[in-house]
Amino acid sequence: MVAAMKTNQRLDKRDLILAKGAEVMTRRGYHGAGVQEIVQAAGVPKGSFYHYFASKEDFAVQALQQVYEPRLQRYAQALANAALSPRQRIVAYYAELVEHFARQEKLEYHCFIGSLSFEMAELSPTLGAQVDAILQRSADILQQCLEQAQAAGELAADEDCANLASFVANAWQGALTRLKVSNSTRALDDFMLRLQRLLRA
Repeated sequence: MVAAMKTNQRLDKRDLILAKGAEVMTRRGYHGAGVQEIVQAAGVPKGSFYHYFASKEDFAVQALQQVYEPRLQRYAQALANAALSPRQRIVAYYAELVEHFARQEKLEYHCFIGSLSFEMAELSPTLGAQVDAILQRSADILQQCLEQAQAAGELAADEDCANLASFVANAWQGALTRLKVSNSTRALDDFMLRLQRLLRA
């Protein structure tokens, strides 16, 4: 019982460092976020960081997994919602995200995976591979839903669902980048208009 409690405490501390550190790294970028700033945000001594992570790069790899695993699960659940048709699931999911940004008084978008992509993909093959794997899993989830839409007659029989999933996923990332630099939801609105047209039967 005591051993189990100690194990849970260790996991809780690791999760705390990952959560708080990911927030710091999202705001400041990989290079702008030092280990000292990460442990201060988590309220733990610096030695705790190196107890759980071999390096800042190791931390970033694990943080990516912690941040995006639940997001990918939510994405998969939304695109498997049997109450809606496959096409409706996709459109509704992205429409909800666009509405989320539109409701903000001050448009802000800080993307953990986007920041690491720009800063570290070339400098760290390990981080680059992790980022690519997460983005590919997202595209794979979308592809499965597109294939269901195709089977239901909501997409043309000759549509390349893998290519379409890749295009939509990349277009969404690009729209989010424009959101960040332009402080306007116009790119997201354009994305939604084009997505709806792409998914017409």
